[in-house]
Amino acid sequence: MKAMLLAAGVGSRLEPLTCQIPKPLVPIANAPVMEHLLLLLKAHGITEVYANLHYLPEKIREYFGSGEQLGMKLTFHTEEKLSGDAGGVRAMKQHLSDETFIVVMGDLFTDADLTYIINQHKTKKAMASIAVKRVDDVTRFGIVVQNDDGFITGFQEKPTVEEALSDCASTGIYILEPEVFAHIPADGEFGFGRQLFPQLVKKGLPVLGIELPPGTYWSDVGTIPQYLQSNSDALDGSVKLQAANVKNAYAGGENGNGAKRDIRKFITEGTKIAEDAKIDGVLMTGKNCVIESNVIITGNVVLADNCTISEGAKLTDSVVWSNAKIGKNAKIAPKRAKTRNHVTTSNTQKLPGHTPPAPI
Repeated sequence: MKAMLLAAGVGSRLEPLTCQIPKPLVPIANAPVMEHLLLLLKAHGITEVYANLHYLPEKIREYFGSGEQLGMKLTFHTEEKLSGDAGGVRAMKQHLSDETFIVVMGDLFTDADLTYIINQHKTKKAMASIAVKRVDDVTRFGIVVQNDDGFITGFQEKPTVEEALSDCASTGIYILEPEVFAHIPADGEFGFGRQLFPQLVKKGLPVLGIELPPGTYWSDVGTIPQYLQSNSDALDGSVKLQAANVKNAYAGGENGNGAKRDIRKFITEGTKIAEDAKIDGVLMTGKNCVIESNVIITGNVVLADNCTISEGAKLTDSVVWSNAKIGKNAKIAPKRAKTRNHVTTSNTQKLPGHTPPAPI
C-alpha cells in the first residue's frame, strides 16, 4: 500500500516556532513530527510515501532526501499555490490510482494501529474511511455522525456541546479507494472535510468511520500548548515512539547523578550531567548537552543537540531547541521565563538552515 502525507501547511498557529522552519520539521522528542509519522507508516509495512509541500519545501527535501536513510521511498510535490488537502492528493493521482491508499495529515503525532484501520476499511468495503476518536471537547474538532454500522451519515464542524450529535472527531487519517478521484474536480481548491466527504455521503456512497481502539494516542500538533503537551506525552510513555534516534538510559546508569533510580531518562552520546544536578522527572537530551552544577530539572524536559544548562538554572516542563544556552540561575517553565538575557542561541542547528526561537 502507498501513503500520501499532507505536509503543505504553513503552521501559523505554531508561530514563532514555524517562522523559519516548516511545521513537519518541528521536533517532538528530538525527531521531526513528520519523521514520527513516516516511521509509523513503515512499522505497518508502508514504505512508499508521497507528500505535498508548500512552505519552506527545500528544508523538508534536504532533511529527508529520497527517504533511503529511513528505508523508505519518498516522492515530494511542491504546490506553488495551496489547493486544499484533497487538491494536494489530486496532484499525486498518477501515483495513487492503482490501489487502496492511506492519507495522513502531516501534523499528527499518534501511535494509531494503521493495520487495524486498513483492515476495517477493506472488510466493510468502503469507498472512503475516516479514522475517528472520541473527544471530550467537541467544539475543537470536526465531528462525524454515524449509523449503527459505522457508516457516516453527516458531519458537524466544531459544533457547540448542545448541537453535537456525536463525540467522534475526525483524526486526519483516511483510507481511500482510487474511485474517489472521480469526485475531485480537475482543478481549484478542494478539501476533504467540507467538500469531498460530505459530497460522497450525500450521493449515498459508503464512507466509513473507524473508531481508534481504546488506548490509542492521537494529537493534532497545531498550537504551542499542544506542542508542549505532545513532547511531555512522548516522555511519560503515553505514546509508543517509533523514532530510531531515541536511546533509553536510566538514572543510576552511566549518567546516574544521584537522581531517584525509578526516574526514566533518555540520554544520548556526549551529554554530561553534573553530579549534583537534580533531575526530578523525565529528561531527554540530544547529543553533546551540558548540564552544570546545581541545575534543577522537574517535570518532562527535552533538550535538543548541543544545549548548555548553566549553573543553578531551573527547568520545568520545557522544550529547548538545538544550540541554546540557558544562563546561570535562569528559570524556564511554561508561560514563565526569568532569564534576564541569559538565553542565547546559535545559527548552527540540527535542522538544516534553522535558527530556533528561545526555549518555550
